[in-house]
Amino acid sequence: MERDRRFEGPSDLHLHSTHSDGTEPPALVMAAAHRHGLRTAALTDHDTTSGWAEAAEAATSLGMTFVPGMELSARHEWRSVHLLAYLVDPDDDGLRSMTDRIRSSRLDRAQIMADRISRDFDIGWDDILAQTTDGATVGRPHIADALIARGIVADRTEAFAGILHPANEYYVALYAPDPVTAVELIIGAGGVPIIAHPAGRALLPPPVLEAMLARGLAGFELHHRENLPEATATLARLAAERDLIVTGSSDYHGLGKPNLPGENTTDEAMVARLIAAGSGSSPVYP
Repeated sequence: MERDRRFEGPSDLHLHSTHSDGTEPPALVMAAAHRHGLRTAALTDHDTTSGWAEAAEAATSLGMTFVPGMELSARHEWRSVHLLAYLVDPDDDGLRSMTDRIRSSRLDRAQIMADRISRDFDIGWDDILAQTTDGATVGRPHIADALIARGIVADRTEAFAGILHPANEYYVALYAPDPVTAVELIIGAGGVPIIAHPAGRALLPPPVLEAMLARGLAGFELHHRENLPEATATLARLAAERDLIVTGSSDYHGLGKPNLPGENTTDEAMVARLIAAGSGSSPVYP
């Protein structure tokens, strides 16, 4: 079979903009991807597709293929689980209803956390809003940026290790669907669900993974700086046994994280498989 030359070259399928918790607007995210030699890039902001149009225009103007994506929040017991949702229909009623609910929960959560933190530190809600852009999904990273701006912490790492840590009294849990429901929503919207950085602190229990696979989970983001070797090897064996899609990505957030575009990439054949599996939206080619 002749290779699809639209997917030749490095591909990074996990990048964030100011529409969620990145520090650069979508056009600059695509420009950063291009500077790092990428030929295919996906914008995967948390629980929103609002940056797609800007990102697609910027990517294609630079000669890159744009893959529409989103990072859908989910939760299993105490674990936060993120599902990369590629090629979904952004107007699907079920998915849109869920992302609206999650974003509303993020806003409520951020306001409660801000109120708690303000009792002990000189920071208010206006400081947090100053770190967001119109339409952004407000979250803990914006609180972290406000803490940095006020000189309370040095960087996001310090903020998340201390004031914003789940064990801290200031923390408020986020509403999110269970992972099986999240997979069903993505599939229902014509998308391709991939678990983001799945081999970190703790693997999902096998029964949960099996239930997700039974509903249409397509694969794992195995090449990611937060994945641990032993857990990655376990999931790599499962991916090989089930012929799943394996991706690699940077999880770029601009200045919000040290991750750089293209530090991990996805094999061309896997990109082609992912594109072929999605039906809710389409890649945008240069």
